[in-house]
Amino acid sequence: MGLQLRQAVRALQYGGIISYPTEAVFGLGCDPWNVEAVYRLLEIKQRSWTKGLILIAADFNQLQDFIQPVSAEILANILPTWPGPTTWLLPVRDDVPRWLSGDHNKIAVRVTAHKQVAALCNAFGGAIVSTSANIMGSAPARSIREVHWRLGNNIDYILPGLTSGLTQPTEIHDALTRDIIR
Repeated sequence: MGLQLRQAVRALQYGGIISYPTEAVFGLGCDPWNVEAVYRLLEIKQRSWTKGLILIAADFNQLQDFIQPVSAEILANILPTWPGPTTWLLPVRDDVPRWLSGDHNKIAVRVTAHKQVAALCNAFGGAIVSTSANIMGSAPARSIREVHWRLGNNIDYILPGLTSGLTQPTEIHDALTRDIIR
């Protein structure tokens, strides 16, 4: 594991907020189980906890602690899109903190195709919160320079790298209704 990846993991382990490249934009992330980190991330974004957050993972197994068991039919729809730029809304487990699912009975999850982010999740040992690096309502950052410019000293570590080049944020699909939410 490289020095930069170790620094990002260390920041996550100590309750920090990191920024990192994803498929389309730079993301903000933290340890989803650390309530102080999650609320700090929401404060930086000026976003209400009630909206819920996306979790990003290197593989489906890293999401198991957050979602209810999934039927074979739902798996047949989801798995062909992962790893990839599709986020799915799945029924959230009853013991998952509300600061992650918000006012919803589903949670947004994605298995990333971005190799650096997958390596980050593997090095961290699980899924991380992944939301766009911006203040709610403003355009998301697409470069390290934009992260610095928009969020300044609010971020504990920025993982250098490049986005995968997608021009739009990842689509969000509801796994139960098959509706496209975004």
